[in-house]
Amino acid sequence: MHDQLHLTTTWVGILSLIIFVIGYYFIATEDKYHINKAKPALFAGVGIFMLIGIYVALSGDKIMGEHLHSEINHLILEIAGIFFFLFVAMTYIEAMIDRGVFSTLRYNLVSKGYDYKKLFWVTGFLAFFISPVADNLTTALILSTVLITIDKENKAFIVPSAVNIVVAANAGGAWSPFGDITTLMAWVAHKGVFTDFLFLFPAAFLGWGITAYLLSRYIPEGNPPFSSDEKKAEIAEGGKVIMGLFGLTIFLAVMSHNVLHLPAMWGMMFGLAILKLYVYFLNQRNRGRINDITCSTKSINAFSWIAKIENDTLLFFFGILAAVGGLHFLGFLEYFTALYTQFGATIVNIGVGFLSAIVDNVPVMSAVLKSNPDMGADSHAQWMLVTLTAGVGGSLISFGSAAGVGVMGKLHGIYTFSSHMKLAWTVLIGYLVSVAIWYVQFEIFHIGS
Repeated sequence: MHDQLHLTTTWVGILSLIIFVIGYYFIATEDKYHINKAKPALFAGVGIFMLIGIYVALSGDKIMGEHLHSEINHLILEIAGIFFFLFVAMTYIEAMIDRGVFSTLRYNLVSKGYDYKKLFWVTGFLAFFISPVADNLTTALILSTVLITIDKENKAFIVPSAVNIVVAANAGGAWSPFGDITTLMAWVAHKGVFTDFLFLFPAAFLGWGITAYLLSRYIPEGNPPFSSDEKKAEIAEGGKVIMGLFGLTIFLAVMSHNVLHLPAMWGMMFGLAILKLYVYFLNQRNRGRINDITCSTKSINAFSWIAKIENDTLLFFFGILAAVGGLHFLGFLEYFTALYTQFGATIVNIGVGFLSAIVDNVPVMSAVLKSNPDMGADSHAQWMLVTLTAGVGGSLISFGSAAGVGVMGKLHGIYTFSSHMKLAWTVLIGYLVSVAIWYVQFEIFHIGS
């Protein structure tokens, strides 16, 4: 393990910080300049390490070069794990869209006569209770897809509902060891056993509930467009099996990480292999039933699903994780972790939520775990707090969490940084409620401590 470098005051440190700030500005103002968020994120992430490489090469310091080599290999492994996890999840979602899973769900919801407010609450509840199992990003992608199939034209309904889904998915993921990447990181680092995280349920649920109630006041009256003559939507051939395979893939990802000592993405990629084999056998079976001319129109192409995934979302994650990894290498994140000594664990852990919203919760949690600060006498309760705030706090800004970034990609031009920030005050109130409940539960009654 190398000692942390301190290059923050050198030309490479200052220039890298400037690049990060400029990149962050263009990410935040995507809807103003119409520059896809992946472009400034990728430029900043790759550019910072190019500058670091130049600095190390000019210094001629072999030890620093070895440190850079080790750090970049670790970062590539971290990024690849997230990149391929999302790659498979997005492919499955495109497969389910193609097979009519979401249009059928939409038909079933709308045909029951649910109005906009009821649909708002149904999608929120689904997001909160699916994310502990399927992880927050996958859940947010699934439910945001349902939103646009309900009524893609009504922004007054979609935007508050999208914020609700992001908050619900992040809150739901915060009380499950594999519901969020940050929670998974804390679990793997032995900051709590499986059942310890379940004690965060009251804080996560009530915090989301308050935000959802406030957001529901923005939902318009009335029902989404639906005609009694509308043809009933049904899941196409193979759709139900693909849904089952998606559940199996999530299970394989969890088992790979927890039992087989493999990265979670390894289980996801195995699930992708199973999906592609299933499509092959499905096409072969169809060829045995119908003639070749008809078959050409019935054949399913799994690669067409891969072609439709939001590559800009994947590249955004690559860029932002690389950028924060570069700032960590230069020593900037050490300033943050040093605050524990100065201000105390509770104040700083609450602040982690706000910081995670700005620079993404994954690298922030990674920095906290790497520095392993002294949390004081009640260290267990404090680790539960930082797990809660890092997960829930990412909802404060649209791109502060994987779920938010995924929904921005799925609802491009509708759910944006500025549209989220107009409603961010509701998220802030819910965040403060979550922290207050944690304090009462862990610090006053010592439930779960």
